Amino acid sequence: MRPTPRPHDLLWGLLPTQLPQEAPAWARAALGEHVPVVVRRAPAEPGWVAVGIRGAAREQRHATWMRLSEISQMINPEAVARAGLWRNHAQPHWPALRALSDLAPRLDDLGLAWGVTGSLGFELASGIVAAHANSDLDLLLRVPEPVSRAVARTLCGLLADAPGRIDLQLETPHGAVALREWAGDSPRVLLKTQEGPLLVSDPWQPRQVAA
Repeated sequence: MRPTPRPHDLLWGLLPTQLPQEAPAWARAALGEHVPVVVRRAPAEPGWVAVGIRGAAREQRHATWMRLSEISQMINPEAVARAGLWRNHAQPHWPALRALSDLAPRLDDLGLAWGVTGSLGFELASGIVAAHANSDLDLLLRVPEPVSRAVARTLCGLLADAPGRIDLQLETPHGAVALREWAGDSPRVLLKTQEGPLLVSDPWQPRQVAA
C-alpha cells in the first residue's frame, strides 16, 4: 500500500482534465507537461489530498485537490536528499547548492531524517528547472520526538556556517515550526498545521496552548 502523502511530497498523476473549470490556463498547461504537484498543508476529504501546482513564474501557484487513487508516482524530500543529484547540478557555485553540499554530510553524520524542499527540491526531484542563483535552500527535519531549544540553537549554528539563505522547518507529528523560531526566546511559536497556523508553547503538544 502506498504511504500517505505528507506536506512537501511531490505527486505525479493529476491531469489537466481533472482540474475544476475555474483553474487558470497556465495550471492546465503545466499538468499537460507532466509537472508534479506539491502536497500542501490543508484539510482534504477522505480519499483526497490538498496539493499545489507550480507554474513557470513565481506568482503562478494554484491550490487544488487530488484523488489519492490518481497518484502514479510520489517522491518525498528525504528521497531527494538521499539521491544526491545536486552533486551533478550544472550550477554548483549557486549558494543554495554550495550550502547543500556542505550540510548534507553533517546532517547525515548526526543521523537526522532530513530532506530538500522548495524550488531546489522540486527541480532535483522532477528535472524541471525551478531554482535560480538566488534561490534559498529549503530543508525539513523530521522530529517525531521533542527537540530542545538548546539543540535547536546548535542546529542553527550549523546552518550559520553554510553559504546562502537557509530555511529549515522542524516537522513534528502535528505540523511544522521554523528551526530559527524554536531556537529563539519567544514563549510561543508559530506551528503550521493542517487546519491552519497556531501559536503554541510546545510544537509536540500543540493542544496545551492555542492562539
